[in-house]
Amino acid sequence: MYRMGQEELDAMKRAMDTKQLFRGNEIAAFEHELAEVIGTKHALAVSGGTGALIAAMVGAGIGPGDEVIVPGYTFMATAMAVLATGAIPVLAECDETCTIDVEDVEKKITKYTKAVAPVHICGFPANLDGLKALADKYGILIIEDACQADGGSYKGQRLGSIGDAGAFSFNFFKVISFGEGGGVVTNNDKIYERALIYHDGGAAFRPYAGELHEPVFCGTQLRVGELFGAFMRVQLTRMDGILNDLRAVKKLIMSALSGVEGIAFAPSHDIEGDCGTTLPFRFATEEKARDFAAKISGTVNGWLPIDSGKHVYYNWDPVIAQRGGHCDAVNPYLMPQNANLNLTKYDKNSLPKTNDILSRTVYISLNPDWDINKINEIVDACKAAVK
Repeated sequence: MYRMGQEELDAMKRAMDTKQLFRGNEIAAFEHELAEVIGTKHALAVSGGTGALIAAMVGAGIGPGDEVIVPGYTFMATAMAVLATGAIPVLAECDETCTIDVEDVEKKITKYTKAVAPVHICGFPANLDGLKALADKYGILIIEDACQADGGSYKGQRLGSIGDAGAFSFNFFKVISFGEGGGVVTNNDKIYERALIYHDGGAAFRPYAGELHEPVFCGTQLRVGELFGAFMRVQLTRMDGILNDLRAVKKLIMSALSGVEGIAFAPSHDIEGDCGTTLPFRFATEEKARDFAAKISGTVNGWLPIDSGKHVYYNWDPVIAQRGGHCDAVNPYLMPQNANLNLTKYDKNSLPKTNDILSRTVYISLNPDWDINKINEIVDACKAAVK
């Protein structure tokens, strides 16, 4: 979590003074403000990023008999969300930006493909122009996983607003945060209503039920309360300031290291829209990447994404083992509706391009509050590491 202070405390006191902490005016205001900032017609506050992904996919009508293409480099939640709907996740390679590879996505599309879920991992925008072209060509949906990219953009448009729906996370490790929480955004009325119903198991009894065009079905419980709404309304006002400062830090380091022999950066689909949370270096070999990470470790933490464990597909044990539910009857891999789908059993060698790119990349996680002295210290350490 980057920044919080007295303003958040004051906002939560305002909510507490009402003595009404169930989902109400603060949540409604936050949803309205989130939609306005992201540039969508609708926004829905939920209890986490995973819940946001599931609600978005349920909203989009994804279920048994469907395939959803996801990148092999993301938190396992992207694949878990697909399985939670009863559909099957199909893994695709990443490109040089560490986001989903459009060419490999096209290779994985079948008559069962319902959607593709690009992940703006580490705040890096995915190739949304390429994915939109595929969506138009094949008639599939785009569900943006923007859980690591709160407020980021692609060619001037906020991430999450470009596909059919988008999902955000507000947990402790994200750009803005309440410790936990998430959000769904969409311009599609049907997706919104279905996500709304799904996120609230008591939807049938809410005042809004009579205004819905979609029939109420049995959902679950992903609601959040007024303290979340009050806190996140303040966090939302901080978001662009945090992003601007992160981007400034990233730009200063990249500018100072530009042209230094032995240093190269991973490309970006939109460096201006990149959130600036992470600086990715790219090396010719894994050996050189590891040597660089080790040499800068005394100054700043450099790490290889191939080592991140939970974000690399072959470490997703439940997915690899095809344990997609708590019992066989609700395991999508065993459902008769999915018998003809892509039920590939993935292993460590299934996505060689992704493995190669991640093993030759070094990340530095950036801080918006670094001063010029800290930036210069990092720059000097990087220069020394490649001498």
